[in-house]
Amino acid sequence: MKRNILVIDANPKSSSFCDALAKAYVAASHSEVQYLSLSTMQFNPDLSNGYDSEQPLEPGLVEFQAKLQWAEHIVLFIPVWWGGLPAKFKGLIDRTFLPGFAFKYQPNKTIPDKLLKGRTAEVVLTLDTPAWYYRFVQGAPVTKQLKHTILGFSGIKVISTAYFGPIISSTPELRVEWLNQAAKLARK
Repeated sequence: MKRNILVIDANPKSSSFCDALAKAYVAASHSEVQYLSLSTMQFNPDLSNGYDSEQPLEPGLVEFQAKLQWAEHIVLFIPVWWGGLPAKFKGLIDRTFLPGFAFKYQPNKTIPDKLLKGRTAEVVLTLDTPAWYYRFVQGAPVTKQLKHTILGFSGIKVISTAYFGPIISSTPELRVEWLNQAAKLARK
């Protein structure tokens, strides 16, 4: 079944293994795919006044929101930096997952309406830490944050998470294997 898929390379670097994985996914997909590379986006990642005053969105952020609304499925390729999300990617979320777009509080209700519900997501994380160590010793903070407090909060259901690492000590053969795994994700 074909569906609208948004593939996001969330690495702020222009050349990265996240980029290679994302492009392997796109090349293997048989669906309608739009690709977004964080490295090409120019915007102020700081939500300077929180939600106290409106901060106009740069054109790239408006385009990102339109792609999110178009997508039925989102595939995120994210490097884990210091156990968390890269600051620029977190800034993309801060600036675009806004009240009235991603969620909406209702009077006398604690839990907001989830305005992006009906969408699914896959998360692919690259690490320089062994995946088992990140998951079981460090507690997989990026996975939990995305699943429960960002995507889930907005109504996007995370259906799977894949971990590739450690990248820093990987062999060329292992990277080819990981690229093939990313392509398999697109075909399932």
